[in-house]
Amino acid sequence: MPLELLPTQDARAYDEVVARLPVTSALQGWGYGEARRELGQVPTRYFIQDQGQIVGALQLIRKRLVPGFDLLYAPRGPVLSSMAQLPDLAPALRKLARPTDTLIKIEPPFARTPELIPEQIGPWRRTEAEQPEHTITVNLMRPPAELLSNLHSMARRNVKTAQKFGVEVVSGGEELFEEFWTIFTATNERAQLGAFPKPYYLTMLRSGASGGGDAYIVLARHDGRALAGGFFLAMGAITNYLFGGSIKDDRPAEGSGAEGAERKDAKAPTAFYWGAMQDAQQRGYRSFDFWGIPRKLDEGKHSFGVYRMKENFGGEKVWFPGYELPLSPLAPLIVRGLRWRKTQNNLRKRGSAEDVL
Repeated sequence: MPLELLPTQDARAYDEVVARLPVTSALQGWGYGEARRELGQVPTRYFIQDQGQIVGALQLIRKRLVPGFDLLYAPRGPVLSSMAQLPDLAPALRKLARPTDTLIKIEPPFARTPELIPEQIGPWRRTEAEQPEHTITVNLMRPPAELLSNLHSMARRNVKTAQKFGVEVVSGGEELFEEFWTIFTATNERAQLGAFPKPYYLTMLRSGASGGGDAYIVLARHDGRALAGGFFLAMGAITNYLFGGSIKDDRPAEGSGAEGAERKDAKAPTAFYWGAMQDAQQRGYRSFDFWGIPRKLDEGKHSFGVYRMKENFGGEKVWFPGYELPLSPLAPLIVRGLRWRKTQNNLRKRGSAEDVL
């Protein structure tokens, strides 16, 4: 039976549904949609109803593709009681679409291994997701000692080294943002990754924790300076490491007696990851999503080192597939054009046609 979509302006009631259902993501939370407004995109939220009962939630972002053609996009959504409901959602989405809406793209948040990802779910066809499809997740429902023992031996050594050097891991909100921003922008410049304007991240930090979700920052400091850090968005049982990075401690070594002598590596990035996992446990989250590893491993890419670092923390590799529902006969042509534009942008910025992840 087709499902119904009921529009809502009640942020708290909407987030309560997003937080409690099993097939869910923080990117379907109200706060993430408010951040998208900073990019000129328009979020609309709906309760999904089945015979009068709320069985899901959906945040659709309307994005302009080219003049006269829009995309309806559900980042890591929709939120559902069961994936079996997904085919029945298509008729309701077709009804609410405008004449300018060319395509609906969804990213149902059900983790799978590659061989278990269906190419088609009812009318939905497999497509490239906008969010990172490949990631590593760690089950936090284990004692800290067991989590530590599950780390790669090198990561465990680096955790001990960081502790020996007195690296401090702290978490909080907007009061930590400027330290995070310094690290984040330096990392993006070094790796030629690019970023959205600053208000996008500030809005997500403020709005992400205002309803039923959570948004926070974790930093690893050595001798008072933040050297690694990340931005987290959480909902329900899962926290997601969305943005972050690290910088080199270029301060001279203290008490070395040699002018210009470098400090020893305090292993702040490892301390950050381990501290963020411990902090997530203390906040009550049951799963930690590292948010993105490369589709193809290439030792020459910045993302390869990031992948190796994340892999050291003993998680499980999973995939979050994307699906699409064309609304116009021009949809395939527009999708190919957008893919070409993205490839050209990658070539101009990084000298490679491949995406970052």
